[in-house]
Amino acid sequence: MDNRQDTNIAVELGLLVALATLWGGSYTFIKLGVATIPPITLIAARTTIAGLLLLVVMWVRGIRMPMDRATWQRFAFQAVLNSVIPWTLIAWGERHVDAALATILNSAGPIFTFLLTAVLTRHEATTPRKLVGVIAGMAGICLIIGIDAFHGIGSGLLAEAAIVAATICYACAAIFGRGFKGLDPMAPAAGSLLAGAAVLIPASLVVEQPWTLSPSLASVLALLALAVFSTAAAFAIYFRLIQTLGSVGTTAQAYLRVPIGVAISVALLGETLSRTAWIGLACVVLGVAAMTIPARWRASVKTS
Repeated sequence: MDNRQDTNIAVELGLLVALATLWGGSYTFIKLGVATIPPITLIAARTTIAGLLLLVVMWVRGIRMPMDRATWQRFAFQAVLNSVIPWTLIAWGERHVDAALATILNSAGPIFTFLLTAVLTRHEATTPRKLVGVIAGMAGICLIIGIDAFHGIGSGLLAEAAIVAATICYACAAIFGRGFKGLDPMAPAAGSLLAGAAVLIPASLVVEQPWTLSPSLASVLALLALAVFSTAAAFAIYFRLIQTLGSVGTTAQAYLRVPIGVAISVALLGETLSRTAWIGLACVVLGVAAMTIPARWRASVKTS
């Protein structure tokens, strides 16, 4: 029984790392995409491609999409919190700030989730260990990026505020996403993406007139990578982790997303890491462990 619990913990943490990698790369993909594709059009294409891809995967696996109105209303609300508003804000923001700074600002998700959980929903215990995890994770982020990275804050204040607002949306989405228990993780992933596309496509047609665009090959390839890997695959993992690690534990991937996202930006955008990156990475790992592993260990003890 203990070995089975240990295996489950390893699987969940492995998926957490995979999710952090897929979402860590999204900031670079967005930066490359918005170079020649406007924000709303980019996100409309992202949600449409990813949603249709997940529908195909569901059909192959024999998973049926719920068709009742109440479920689709929840899908639509989840889409607003998890894709329509935050993705558009981030895409617009990255036209004015660097991908690394966007990664830093967007990494505060676990803090907002922790605070919202503690003050409003209280569906998860706000233990001192989780609080330590929040503090350690944020300290690690500062060390990984380096204090110098924050010197540019203020030059694009509106864009930075937009990315922070997106982070708050993510925190709300993580809490609301727990309401999909009982559904295969693919269903809310595909449903929320398609609901988001239904809102974004008309907005794109009216506001940005995408038929007039001439996107570069780099932007198109970045869009495809964003849709297939950082959206379709990532969403399937995300909704599973919401059900297993909880909302606070799942948003802890934001800490891993920072070093991974910065590493990808170093390779593709030529950005640099701070000298204290390794110390910061240790803090990040400590923060994630404090927010995720203990709850699983306690469950293991109770069932042994």
